[in-house]
Amino acid sequence: MKKVTRRRFLQRVGASAAGVGLCAAEGGNAVAATPKTSANDRIVLGFIGVGGMGRSHFDRLLFHPEVHVAAAADPDAHHLEAARKQAAGLRIAIDTYNDFRELVARDDIDAVFVATPDHWHALAAVAAMKTGKDVYCEKPLTLTIAEGQEMIACARCYARVVQMGTQQRSDQDQFRHACELVRNGRIGALERIVCFFGPNPVRPYQPNEDPPPYLDWVLWLGPAPWRPYNSAIHPYNFRYFRDYSGGLLTDWGVHLFDIAQWGAGKDHTGPKRIEAEGEMYVDNLYEYPARMHVQYDYGDVVFEWFQGDYPGRIPDGGFEPGQGYGTKFYGTDGAVFVNRERYTLHPKPGKTIHEAFGPNDIRLYDAPGHHQDFLNCMRTRRMPICDVAIGHRTTSISHLGNIAYRLGRPLEYDPAAETFPNDPIANRMLAKPMRAPRRL
Repeated sequence: MKKVTRRRFLQRVGASAAGVGLCAAEGGNAVAATPKTSANDRIVLGFIGVGGMGRSHFDRLLFHPEVHVAAAADPDAHHLEAARKQAAGLRIAIDTYNDFRELVARDDIDAVFVATPDHWHALAAVAAMKTGKDVYCEKPLTLTIAEGQEMIACARCYARVVQMGTQQRSDQDQFRHACELVRNGRIGALERIVCFFGPNPVRPYQPNEDPPPYLDWVLWLGPAPWRPYNSAIHPYNFRYFRDYSGGLLTDWGVHLFDIAQWGAGKDHTGPKRIEAEGEMYVDNLYEYPARMHVQYDYGDVVFEWFQGDYPGRIPDGGFEPGQGYGTKFYGTDGAVFVNRERYTLHPKPGKTIHEAFGPNDIRLYDAPGHHQDFLNCMRTRRMPICDVAIGHRTTSISHLGNIAYRLGRPLEYDPAAETFPNDPIANRMLAKPMRAPRRL
């Protein structure tokens, strides 16, 4: 395992901190950085988090001809050993690290894939950007809206390519096609978008335990408040605890809202008013509601989130059997539904939804796959299909819904300032304190 001395690491972090100050003084208007790699060079990747989705990215990119996978970091030694063995089976030797800061301090790594639990996303991504690395970050982009703002500022300051991992924009053509139908008015004037998914899970209370010997629990917690280890949290179910994630509203809602934003042409804005209601389980170790309904008013269109078996989840009976999740666009002339299995058209009586496109129609960017788009943009320094600013806006929708639900009242929101006007209580929920010494 390649070592990085503490002195060298602190020198690099100090230099990065000085760079942040310089960016702030110059207003953050950085010129696009010259790529480290030419068209024929292999891109050197490091992976921060190699369990779950991190392992999926790792396994796929081991075979990519443009890529050399050099290193992985994870506080779970079992995850690291599984990744090391997978690479060794292909005769690829990777360096492994318990602490990702050693990985991002390396000069030879061009980009990192961040697939940690959500409460580590912003810290890992910002640390990588400060050392000159491009970043592919899993969804949801951040744990809070304030973290997303910091990630955008850092990406622009250091001229980094940052892609959020919402692969539906790139890896399945039906999503782009459905959004193009909406953008070109094929369902008439857009009025409403409904996103829906199943319930958050329920789990009986169980006692805390000693952490397993293969897991650095203190490092896993990182910026989150201290608490004893519980096997209900790691590895997958951290999603249902507020200190680490936002429940299914961030886990799956980000995917569905991403398509809603794309189809509505709202990638760089947000709602003006949010209302949420729901129902908690009677007895549940997890911290998110069984059923939930959120309404987001953009002024000219309304987004809705229905979760679980919520009354009125299928308001017009327009979903076919078996459609347990998806995004549906409603217009004055009809509707179009899309999920990972299909898209279907629902014209109103006497109306026809024409699917063919002509030379004057709006066509959305046809990415060559989410991974490939990221790698291409690393070479060209163009923004990827789901740039950090787009990912931030999509993730913010989910955060806003959770804030409105917790406060139990309608919220007025300024999408330009990204604040709740004259609402200090709601504004405090835009950020979350980090446990010292971690900070952005």
